[in-house]
Amino acid sequence: MALRYYYNSETCKYEPSVVSPSKFVKKVFNFIGISLFIGICGLGYYNYMYPLVDEVNLRKENKKLKAEWQVIHSELKKTSDHLAEIEKNDDSNYRVILSMDPLSASQREAGVGGHEKASAEIDIPLIGSAMDFASKIESRLNVETQSMSELKDQWAENQKQWSARPAIQPISNKELIHLYLAFGERFLPQDGYSRQHNGLDFVAPYGSPIYATGDGVVSYASGGTTYGNVVFVNHGYSFETRYAHMSKFIVTVGQLVKRGQVLGYVGNTGHSFGNHLHYEVRYQNNFVNPINFFQRDLNNKEYEKLISHAIDSPISLD
Repeated sequence: MALRYYYNSETCKYEPSVVSPSKFVKKVFNFIGISLFIGICGLGYYNYMYPLVDEVNLRKENKKLKAEWQVIHSELKKTSDHLAEIEKNDDSNYRVILSMDPLSASQREAGVGGHEKASAEIDIPLIGSAMDFASKIESRLNVETQSMSELKDQWAENQKQWSARPAIQPISNKELIHLYLAFGERFLPQDGYSRQHNGLDFVAPYGSPIYATGDGVVSYASGGTTYGNVVFVNHGYSFETRYAHMSKFIVTVGQLVKRGQVLGYVGNTGHSFGNHLHYEVRYQNNFVNPINFFQRDLNNKEYEKLISHAIDSPISLD
């Protein structure tokens, strides 16, 4: 081991340098510490500038996944907006047309947030946000699916009700000669006194077809009364129609009939004065003026023809 010398200014001589054990240890530790620091800094710089191949691949994959999640989140946003339009049409259009109450905000949001706990456990905010968004859309879709099912059922019920409602003339304009607007208190010429007349009188040639004015079930079909040959049709929904003074009827009790189906033919049976159909409409067990129903389903030309045949007469034909 080579000796180290130092110049002693007091003796003006070079004297050998003697290192004590403590100084030696201190120098060793200083050397080791500086070496470790330089080594760690160098390793960190190297890893930063020259990362491992696996780490490079993971970073690329992570970047790709983030981009894909952003695309998914964008598509979810489009889906949510489209669903919002469907919900708006549901509440503002379909339910209004079908006389149904719109769904409240609380009903629309029922079940939303069911996956919040699972999302919160995920460290990546983008993935957690997309999963939470998808969960809410799923809940809204479930509510809307149920709503559409209700709309379908209500539409079917309304169709049934509209078909059953008395809504056409029982005698075609082609066959009609006169329409006696004789609903209410009227004079009966054959009896010589006035009484309540609960329907309208359609004058038409003998044997003209008489049509059911709505879907229903024949509840009565008989002859030999003041009505003569008469048919009652129960339409449901508190509606009933009656067709009197037929020459004959061609339906039976319990038979299902459709609007526009022939029930029988014009005649002059029972307590009648001339060939005509006496037509009545009952709603909730009360007689109502039939003209308030079939008149709404005529176009302008048909309505004008009907009015041209109408006679606001103080007498009735039965």
